[in-house]
Amino acid sequence: MTDTTTAVPPRDEDDRADRAAFEALAALPARHRLMILTMGRVVAPVVWALTELGVPDRLADGPLPVGELARSTGTHEPTLSRLLRAAASFGVFAEEPEGRFRLTPMSEFLRADAQQSVRDLVLMNGTELFWRPYEAILHSARTGLPAFDHVFGTSLFAYLEDRPELAGLFHRAMTAASRRGSAAVAAVIDLPPGSRVADVGGGQGYLLAEVLLRHPGCRGLLFDRPAAVEDAGPFLAERGVADRAECVAGDFFAEIPAGCDAYLLKHVLHDWDDDAVVRILRNVARAAGDAGRVHVIEMVTGELNTLDVVRLLDIDMLVSAGGRERSAGEYRRLAAAAGLRLTGRRAAAGTTVLEFRADVSAG
Repeated sequence: MTDTTTAVPPRDEDDRADRAAFEALAALPARHRLMILTMGRVVAPVVWALTELGVPDRLADGPLPVGELARSTGTHEPTLSRLLRAAASFGVFAEEPEGRFRLTPMSEFLRADAQQSVRDLVLMNGTELFWRPYEAILHSARTGLPAFDHVFGTSLFAYLEDRPELAGLFHRAMTAASRRGSAAVAAVIDLPPGSRVADVGGGQGYLLAEVLLRHPGCRGLLFDRPAAVEDAGPFLAERGVADRAECVAGDFFAEIPAGCDAYLLKHVLHDWDDDAVVRILRNVARAAGDAGRVHVIEMVTGELNTLDVVRLLDIDMLVSAGGRERSAGEYRRLAAAAGLRLTGRRAAAGTTVLEFRADVSAG
């Protein structure tokens, strides 16, 4: 991979569309803008409820009267109309004459069968996993510790281990999040023919599948907790790469399988604090050895004082898992503490791919 560490990653089409929406909001009077922002506590549950009821799927074939939607969802017609109108005011749905509602470009992504569906992400964000910790955000503000642990008495990942239904939704949501940009990430990762690549913390293997499809001469290893990889086999088979992929369950804080030429960590490190990140990277560096390459794929923080979704995700990481979003420079510093040096940087569909190799001069 070419060293492009000084390049400014270009924004893709989705980033430009997001910026246009942010600029429209920024154009409103300050008081109006403030009230809309704080009323997000209303918007999110409304979108969650309509998604949970399956309204986007029922509108897949075209507009429907609210009465028909109410009958098919078992809801109170006047109340469903109010929910839909609230969502429509933010462009999530659209109301037509005589009380018919239709999908918009946004609500298309709430359909279960949409190519880049975010349905599971929206449903996950409506669970206790991500609502209750915000009730204790002052605990995080005062201590710097995750509110989740304070509310539930255990960490997010330990909590999921004992709740398979929630864990299933969580891992489906993570797979949905991984869909966006995985093909672009696979395209910028340079793998020589015959390479063996490990997807560390890779969930059900969506990124690994994209990499193997992009590089048909390579083989892969999916490494994650047992609850994450147990359903990966059928998914990898569906993508046609199961014969070239091995699934291994384990703990990346303990040991990571060695013998791969490249190690991928996509949206893994932001879940953890700095000390934990260095521990993970040290284990990856040990597994990769002097010749292996380590690819860290994350959304990095941008300019100060700009509307940036990564800044919001940073707070999600704070209250839920104790992690954080970081700049490319911060990842570089943490990798250096783990014995890795930055050798390349590429932009890929809203994420940044940082390539590291062993810093043999530090040995």
